[in-house]
Amino acid sequence: MHLGYFLSCEEHPPTELVRQAQLAEQHGFESLWISDHFHPWNDEQGESPFVWSVIGALSQVTSLPVTTSVTCPTTRIHPGLVAQAAATSAAMLPGGVRLGVGSGEALNEHIFGGRWPTAEVRLEMLAEAIEVIRRLLSGERVDHHGRHYEIEDARIYSLPERPVPIYVSGFGPKALELAAEVGDGLVTVKPSADDIGVYRTHGGRGPVEAGVKFCYADDEDEAVETAHRLWATQGLPGELSQVLPSVRQFEQAATLVTQESTRGSMACGPDPSGYAKVVQQYAEAGVDVLHVAQVGPDQDAFFEFFDREVRPLIGSFVQAAA
Repeated sequence: MHLGYFLSCEEHPPTELVRQAQLAEQHGFESLWISDHFHPWNDEQGESPFVWSVIGALSQVTSLPVTTSVTCPTTRIHPGLVAQAAATSAAMLPGGVRLGVGSGEALNEHIFGGRWPTAEVRLEMLAEAIEVIRRLLSGERVDHHGRHYEIEDARIYSLPERPVPIYVSGFGPKALELAAEVGDGLVTVKPSADDIGVYRTHGGRGPVEAGVKFCYADDEDEAVETAHRLWATQGLPGELSQVLPSVRQFEQAATLVTQESTRGSMACGPDPSGYAKVVQQYAEAGVDVLHVAQVGPDQDAFFEFFDREVRPLIGSFVQAAA
């Protein structure tokens, strides 16, 4: 398994994300993930820059490949524009772009007032969007008259030298099957051998990329408080993260998530063994690339801690950077 770094657009302004990308490359991480949202999950996080602008800036400071985790190319942004954005970004980035796509969350996609579709319809829209994006990224002139999208006499002229792979987010059986059917890879946040098995069983041969959040601090209680304040929403069960439409509602729901729950679900504090155990879980589940994120503002200390304390513990299941 290889290691990358996860840039959180929800927590950090664009210039800080660019700085973190530079730090990640300097510290031996081999790729970048970057979230694509219109809103953060709560006001405490406080940021949400336009991801494609940030990726353009990244192209000037890092040679690492970048995966969007994930872009929803169905309602907020037309798939034709997503294809053009991915093509331009890939042409600029030395390491290229891996276009991670998913069916989205109402939090980000409802903003123009349209009805939020059912999960089944969202997956149908995603499959059609991927078809449109692939055709446009091939450089052909596209006319498409589908159930959900119209493309008329469109062609992308600024194309990268290398193809843009499309990785599909999968968090349930139908989404995993879709990822296997139409994706070049799978995006997940769970160390689930069962999920990866479903993807492989249905023909998925591409790489599996995953992301996980950590919160390093010298004091464990301080780290847990920071993680809970910023990411209690991560502990919400079921489909809530897909259907709640506002930051306010996420904050209300997150009051049900306790600090102790956060302590049990995220590696926090100064003990490197907890971080190493989580990394090992992803490796043993069959993940090919794991992107780690430090929650909170103390990014520099995390990179130093990870190099000094965690990397020596994970060498048997993480490949060294080339």
